[in-house]
Amino acid sequence: MKQIFPILFSIALISCNQQTDQTQLLQKRVDSLEHQLAETYKPGFGEFMSGIQVHHNKLWFAGENENWKLADFEIHEIMEAIDNIKKYQKERKESEMIDMLNPALDSLNNAIKLKNPKLFKSSFITLTNTCNQCHRQTQFEFNVVKIPDQPPFSNQDFRKQLEKK
Repeated sequence: MKQIFPILFSIALISCNQQTDQTQLLQKRVDSLEHQLAETYKPGFGEFMSGIQVHHNKLWFAGENENWKLADFEIHEIMEAIDNIKKYQKERKESEMIDMLNPALDSLNNAIKLKNPKLFKSSFITLTNTCNQCHRQTQFEFNVVKIPDQPPFSNQDFRKQLEKK
């Protein structure tokens, strides 16, 4: 019996050492992954805003041409960009205020669903004005948004296409 106790004690010590080694290995892996995550590219606020600017422009020409499918696509691209701003840029003051766009986006989305050109135009103006209001409240008043007067790309046709039956 006296010989069993030292053997069990030795096994317990070896197990503790192995567990400590595994814990240290796991901690090193966690540290490495945290470093990689911190270094992973994440779009800046400006990249998101530039994307929204393009979609805002394209949305205008889609609506003006009553291309409701394209307008629906473009407004949802704007909504997706806003969701991504809130996800990836949540520490920014601007991100905290971006929900002020929701009523204007909802109104515009409704106009698109109704395929109502008059409501589209008034809702688009409201969205544009709300963008500028947000810019003023976040000290970015020098970024003035306006209703586009020409498409952002010369290689896109904004006219409504014949639908497949």
